[in-house]
Amino acid sequence: MSHGVKVLGVLGAGQMGGGIAQIAATSGIQVKVFDAFPGAIEKCKGVHKKSLGKFVEKGKLAQSDMDAAVARISFTDKLEGLTGCDWIVEAVVEDVKVKKDLFTKLAAMYPDPNVVLASNTSSISITDIATACGSTSGRVVGMHFFNPVPLMQLVEVIPAIQTLPAVVERTVALASAMGKTPLKANDRAGFISNRVLMPMINEAFYAWMEGVAEPQAIDGIMKLGCNFPMGPLTLADFIGLDTCVNIMNVLAEGLNNDRYRACPLLKQLVTAGRMGVKSGRGVYEYPAK
Repeated sequence: MSHGVKVLGVLGAGQMGGGIAQIAATSGIQVKVFDAFPGAIEKCKGVHKKSLGKFVEKGKLAQSDMDAAVARISFTDKLEGLTGCDWIVEAVVEDVKVKKDLFTKLAAMYPDPNVVLASNTSSISITDIATACGSTSGRVVGMHFFNPVPLMQLVEVIPAIQTLPAVVERTVALASAMGKTPLKANDRAGFISNRVLMPMINEAFYAWMEGVAEPQAIDGIMKLGCNFPMGPLTLADFIGLDTCVNIMNVLAEGLNNDRYRACPLLKQLVTAGRMGVKSGRGVYEYPAK
């Protein structure tokens, strides 16, 4: 089945939204990006030029193709400016209320049920998000990309209970057209990636808290013994410790099981403002460049 997308709308010009916009543009799709946060659009433009420039330097992309991709992306700081799209991907903060409010507005802006409304959420229920669209909830789907989007191969495709089969097929086709490998998961808390990954990260914090080993040893053992490219505590710093806590809370609530609750040490670091790379310190320290 063809995805039928000529113009893709992206909500959020951050790391994820910007990456989604980039790969859509390099695959020949026109892209409109919305972000109302001051400075976000200019930052996104800079990231695109830097990221695409690296592909050109490595000979993976011609300069003319880079220029064409950049020209396919337009920006708006008003949600009303996100018009004329065939498909929308939401990539804003992991907050169910924020997402549902946006989907309610999008459903009103795009009454045509053929315009698919996708969420890049990493753990929030797609079925819950879809309820915000009322009678057109069948066009809502989860389209979970991974960071950094231009390099990571996977897209988790998550249908809500309401999602129409044709929408799932179109989502698979669109992800494939963007050069990704789409794999389907049912709408359960955390889907597959975070349901398996986050408890492992959480267990690494428990091992540290209980004095089983120091962080460098925990990460080193998982890298050298299990062939992971990055240790779980280092990965948590890159994800953001606050994000890890939020996802563990979603898993615990969504699966109704306290074994998914965040480790007390992990929560304590977040309380202390140690969020990981983005705050300069988490499990490890990250001196300002």
